[in-house]
Amino acid sequence: MARTVWDSSVGKKTVMAVSGLIMLLYLVAHMIGNLKIYFGAAEFNHYAHWLRTVGEPVMHYGWTLWTIRVVLVVAVVAHATSAYQLSRRDIKARPSKYVHKKPRASYATRTMRWGGIILGLFIVWHLLDLTTGTVHPGGFQEGLAYQNVVDTFSTWYSNVIYIVAMLAVGLHIRHGFWSAAQTLGAGSRTRDRALKTVADVLALLLTAGFIAVPIGVMTGVVS
Repeated sequence: MARTVWDSSVGKKTVMAVSGLIMLLYLVAHMIGNLKIYFGAAEFNHYAHWLRTVGEPVMHYGWTLWTIRVVLVVAVVAHATSAYQLSRRDIKARPSKYVHKKPRASYATRTMRWGGIILGLFIVWHLLDLTTGTVHPGGFQEGLAYQNVVDTFSTWYSNVIYIVAMLAVGLHIRHGFWSAAQTLGAGSRTRDRALKTVADVLALLLTAGFIAVPIGVMTGVVS
């Protein structure tokens, strides 16, 4: 039964929608947590430590955080796999390019695939920078999340990478949220405009919220 659902285009779109919503919920929580950096080093470092102690003593140190990471990895893999397979299926169904030269889809729609690739590469870089410290500029300091973030956004290339990725996030959410709602049956003639408005607001708030961190460091508000 599960295999039959997965093999269908509807099943793949449903997987994309559900996994996308899981990642969206994480992004909202992550953005709110990131903005704690404006309350100072002590507050932000305490928050980073709290993330590793959530669920104690039932959960051991770091277990809840790793559980969230595993769920996110599964969601990302499921989302990317279903997107790729749907894309290949779409190309096979329409091997010839459209006769009309004028693009039929919005800018966000036409860049969803490239946006997904950009975000995938960014996730790898972000983890190597602020989770493992492998590519972190100036030396990674375990347990000092505030200082690590300031170090990262004290370099021009980190700011460029991060801001470009967050703009891609905004475009992805703007189109993806509305598409997910349609797939899961929430869309209708009366609700489509409201759903598009929610998608626009979510995209704008998340993009602005995430970009506020490097801007804070660049302007010296966070230092």
